[in-house]
Order: sequence, then structure tokens, then C-alpha cells
Amino acid sequence: MSNIQDQIEQELENARAVCSTEGDSSGDCAAAWDAVEELQAEASHQKQKQPPKTAFENYCDDNPDAVECRVYDD
Repeated sequence: MSNIQDQIEQELENARAVCSTEGDSSGDCAAAWDAVEELQAEASHQKQKQPPKTAFENYCDDNPDAVECRVYDD
């Protein structure tokens, strides 16, 4: 997920640069902001795909040394 966040940051910088040189009402500026919006929508979509953690998973995240949370490799 951090990869898409990095892409969003890059596109934000690009959009700001394009709009400052081309003008806020230019087509290139609008296209740059469209790219930012598309990436943000994709990030939101990916976030929704992840199933929520169960109470047990949350417990194990908070208490990794608990007996119930131990994982044994065979």
C-alpha cells in the first residue's frame, strides 16, 4: 500500500508543478489532477478490499507473546 502512497505523492508534486507553470485553467493542469484523483480512488478501493481483522487478530497484534498467539513452524 505504501507504493501507491508514494505514487500519489509524486503525482501531487507533478500536478502542482504543472499547474504553476501552465496555469490553473490549462488542460495539462486538469489532466495532472485527474491522475491524482485516480490514484487516490485506487488506494481507497484497495483499502476496502482488505477484510477487517478479527478480535483474535487484534488481540494477537497487541499481545504477540500470548500462548494463544504462538505460531509453530513444522
